[in-house]
Amino acid sequence: MSLREPQERVHVLLFDAGGDQEGIHSLELGGRTVVLLFEDPDDAERYAGLLEAQDFPVPSVEALDRRELEQFCTEAGYEARFVPAGFHPRSDEDRLLIAPPERNMDVSTWQEQVSGDPADGAASPSQLEDDEASGGSDPELEAFRRRLEGLL
Repeated sequence: MSLREPQERVHVLLFDAGGDQEGIHSLELGGRTVVLLFEDPDDAERYAGLLEAQDFPVPSVEALDRRELEQFCTEAGYEARFVPAGFHPRSDEDRLLIAPPERNMDVSTWQEQVSGDPADGAASPSQLEDDEASGGSDPELEAFRRRLEGLL
């Protein structure tokens, strides 16, 4: 009998969790796509509420294995940023880990854009900005979606 290391759970914000248009919330920070991994579910819920107050699509908070998410982010070319419980920001960039930017991209049609082409898979609104800038579907985004589905 082998002993397994206990899983450390983190909390992420998912849009349309379990659905065909599932996407994970991410931020663009200094040219990097960052996925927030909250230690405290209350911090994740508060962040989701702040997004909702900005008329962002309402995400759900999901607990997933930290190592799997970090590996997933690395393979997809994203940065996983752990936000510990009781985190206190020390810079403007750190503030974005506990509260979304005051100005977000227009996300009113992100689900329609994603559902328009099944090859696009699911995306967070910030990932759609990358898609629009590149002018089309992104095979990396599709791989990201498949990998995220595997984690759930």
